[in-house]
Amino acid sequence: MTTHHPTSSDAVRGLLAALAVVVFWSGFNIVSRFGATATFTPFDIAALRYGVSGAIALPLFLRFVPRQDWPRHMVLAAVGGLGYGILVYSGFAFAPSAHAGVFVNGGIPFWTIVIMAVMSSFRIARPTVIALALSTAGLLLIGFESLFAANAGANEWIGDLLFLAAALCWAIFGLLMRRWQVKPQFGILGIACFSALAYLPVYVLWLPGNLAAASWGAIALQGGYQGVIAALLAGGFYSYAVQKVGASEASMMLALVPAFTAIGAFLILDEAIGLTTIVGIVVVSVGALLGALPPNALARIRRLGAR
Repeated sequence: MTTHHPTSSDAVRGLLAALAVVVFWSGFNIVSRFGATATFTPFDIAALRYGVSGAIALPLFLRFVPRQDWPRHMVLAAVGGLGYGILVYSGFAFAPSAHAGVFVNGGIPFWTIVIMAVMSSFRIARPTVIALALSTAGLLLIGFESLFAANAGANEWIGDLLFLAAALCWAIFGLLMRRWQVKPQFGILGIACFSALAYLPVYVLWLPGNLAAASWGAIALQGGYQGVIAALLAGGFYSYAVQKVGASEASMMLALVPAFTAIGAFLILDEAIGLTTIVGIVVVSVGALLGALPPNALARIRRLGAR
């Protein structure tokens, strides 16, 4: 994977876009877990995601994206659309949202850096390795009570494996978007369209669904959040961040999602935050910041510290 050093303005825009993704995904874990444990099947939630986003994106995609670019969009839809979505929604049926925060948001930078290491003959900068180690340690601290609880479900490990597989799909998606230099807005339109075209006929004909038993309010919540915020906005902002600051830097920011989720639950839902979680938030924030800063910014910081 070829890389370049972003300018200061690109770095700021890219990191702000990645921060927006953190906010979107902090709500995504909660909304998805709520849907998977209510009346919806994982296939219902995926259908709402692809149905809503596909209906919005299809006329725009047909108008603006040249037909010769469609094969690449099909590949992106297979990994960043169908692969990621179905795996993560299936994982929510087995494991709680705290596990998704650790294994999805921790798995994306892990897989991204592993793939980049393989492609570069394992030439990975030391700050990147340190940032990944710090973020992983912080995520484990944040999810400690859930991951190692005595009353954990017997099948939660299945959900954890599905979350890791979903993270791998998203990492591949981000790297392909950067390698092919697909415009973020076009990439997200293609994912939405081809995911809907491939998934919805299979869902209607063969997959188990329970939409008829759900309330209109629950359908509107899942359709709006999954189809607009998660599929279009979060995916588009992440693609933009990857192209502005790089795949590893953008993916490291996603380690902040569990921290933002815990803080939001404390402020909005009055849920307690234990000392272990507080320490984890601090550690993962340091790791994400270290991993997200471009190399030239780190060099400037080191020069200032040496004065």
